[in-house]
Order: sequence, then structure tokens, then C-alpha cells
Amino acid sequence: MNQAVALAQRALREALRTPEALLPTLFIPLFFLVVNVGQVAEIFPSGTSFLEGQNYAAFQLPSSILLAASFGSAALFLVEDIEGGYFDKLRAAPVSRTAIVLGRLAAEAVKSFAITTAMVLVSVPFGVSIASGPLGFVLLLVLTSAWAVVFSGFMQLIALKSRSAAATNSGSLIFFPLLFLTPNFVPRDLLSRPMEIAATFNPVTYIMEGLRSLILDDFEWAPIGRGFVVVAVLGVLMVVLNVRMIRNYD
Repeated sequence: MNQAVALAQRALREALRTPEALLPTLFIPLFFLVVNVGQVAEIFPSGTSFLEGQNYAAFQLPSSILLAASFGSAALFLVEDIEGGYFDKLRAAPVSRTAIVLGRLAAEAVKSFAITTAMVLVSVPFGVSIASGPLGFVLLLVLTSAWAVVFSGFMQLIALKSRSAAATNSGSLIFFPLLFLTPNFVPRDLLSRPMEIAATFNPVTYIMEGLRSLILDDFEWAPIGRGFVVVAVLGVLMVVLNVRMIRNYD
């Protein structure tokens, strides 16, 4: 555990030394939030049933939060370590392979925790509130950070396999189809049948619905529970696959 904490601290210092990499993580999701709300808010005023008395910005906020959580830089920093030789030194040292994986993923969780907090605070003056209260806000932060771990774990698999910054950066584009194959603009029951089927098989849907429930509802545990189950299963899978790939790394 001490090894993982030390590596997480190193990863956080890497991020702080490159603030220019953090700014797009906040700016781009907020830009999409403003644009999406500006385009659709008049169609769905506050009295719309699925908004639960809030405005459309509250419905769209989970999409932007998930987008922000999918801007992790752990995999690109990992490629730099591979190219610079530090990764080989780390593997040669008496350091647990699990600690190597958990260190970077924990750092991504901390960054996502902070960025999500900032996004929620920015949205409050625009009429968005967390209907589930302080506990719901904490669960929203935990669920988002867990997704950041899942996505960063997936990106690290690409980095370890390709050892290329270009390939790793291109791999992040897979999130955009996943994001748009969700009930992004309307609830799932208002989607066309093909889109509803695609959204049902998309794991990101359940995370988005869990986040949306925490914002719009006062603890509706079914969607919240499904969101946490999805990130728990995928999180364990990503850690196991990353550890296995490092152990088999040539």
C-alpha cells in the first residue's frame, strides 16, 4: 500500500507540473454543457416531467462530468515513462506490480474528484442542485472517480500494448461513441428503439443514469446501485488486466 501511495503522489506531481493538460479537462466539458443546454433547454423547460423540477442543465451535467472523467492523462505519462526508461527501472525494483497499476489509477481518481467538485460548483449558480443532498454529492464524486479509474485503466492497457503516445491518444476516441450511445439528451424510454437497445447494452448508460439520479432524485437506489456495480466490475477487470500485462511485459 505504501508503494501505491508513493507512486500516486508522483503521478499527481506530474499532473501539477503540467497544468496546461488539466485546463482542457475542465474547459471542454463545460463548453459542451453550455452548448447542449443552449440548443435543447427551450424544448425541455423546467416543468418537463423527467427534470424533476430542475432545469435542463441538471439533466445534462452528468454527460459533461463523464466527459471530464475521461480526459485522464495517466496513460500518456505511462508512455513517457516507457520511452524514458523509468518504467523498466520500476519493474526491476522490488515494487509490487499491483502498486504500479494502483498508483496511477488512484491519482486519476483524485484528479477526477477535484474536477467534478469544480464542475458542480460552477453549475450551482445556473440553477443546478444535488437533490440527494450532501451524501448524494459524495456518492456522485465517488461514482465519477470510479469511472475515471475504469477509463484510465483501459487507456493504460493501450499504452502498455502499443508503447506509443499516438496510439494511446487515439484510443481515447472510443469514449465518444460510448457517450453518444447513451440517453444523453433524453431519458432512455424516449429514445428510438434501435438507440434504446444500444444504450441498454452500453455500460456508460448505467453510470450516467446513476449520476443523473443523484442530481435529480432523492436517493432512487436502483439506478445508483446499477452504476456502482458497473464501475466495480469494470474497475476490478481493468486492474487485473493491467497487472497481468505488466507481469508479461517484455
